[in-house]
Amino acid sequence: MIMDKIALILAIIGGLNWGSIGIFGFDLVAFAFGGSQSAVSRVIYTLVGLAAIWCISLLFRERDTVDEKT
Repeated sequence: MIMDKIALILAIIGGLNWGSIGIFGFDLVAFAFGGSQSAVSRVIYTLVGLAAIWCISLLFRERDTVDEKT
């Protein structure tokens, strides 16, 4: 599902950003979009948070195991 992939990409971006904050003290999103309080940064933070919530559902979904050779 395309929404799963988009959410996973956004969650990975958020995780990398948090990693850069933790290791280097550098917020890439805030740097790129004019500070952590700018409207664009807040939208990105919100999208990453929503993506993380969406990714929680991935933990509880069952995967279809289809054998394409059959």
